[in-house]
Amino acid sequence: MKNRILYLHGFRSSPASFKGKMMAQTLAERGLSPIWAAPQLPASPKAAVELALGLAQGQLSESNDGPDNDPSKLTVIGSSLGGYYATWIAERLGCRAVLLNPAVHAARDLAPAVGQHRMYHSDAPFTFLPEYLDELAALNVDTPTRLQRYFLIAATGDQVLDWREMHERYAGCRERIVQGSDHGLSNFAELLPEVLAFALE
Repeated sequence: MKNRILYLHGFRSSPASFKGKMMAQTLAERGLSPIWAAPQLPASPKAAVELALGLAQGQLSESNDGPDNDPSKLTVIGSSLGGYYATWIAERLGCRAVLLNPAVHAARDLAPAVGQHRMYHSDAPFTFLPEYLDELAALNVDTPTRLQRYFLIAATGDQVLDWREMHERYAGCRERIVQGSDHGLSNFAELLPEVLAFALE
């Protein structure tokens, strides 16, 4: 049975993000590209988690070649809004999750973002509709369970989200509080070995 990794990007981002490309390249160098998936998520949170959940279930089927399904063989790595989605999937499937500066109160924090945007890495148009806030609220996980499944990485220098809310939401989970840095975790190269060790252990 082989471990699998599913990477979920953040709001207006893509698999071509700095962190996504770094993980893909590192896994490729280790000959592990087949265990990796990183979809382009749609704007609708409901559609995004349906896509991600389907991929996650497929990866679990691939990683478990016996009659027993072992959800610990899958780690969902989520950045920002992707971390919010990753938590919902981990609770749904029982898999593990690495949360990189995750959104905690996504509906609240993205309320000002309703409207027209451009994608960060392609400049493609991106529309965030008012009803997406209700979809986000429906995905909220107030209290994560089986805390040993989670690994939180939160930067005190995050200029978008409050690391203290992350620390409170995931209290009792494995965590690394990064002093300084930023929302995008520009020092991710230093953190990646620990992320992959957790995902592949």
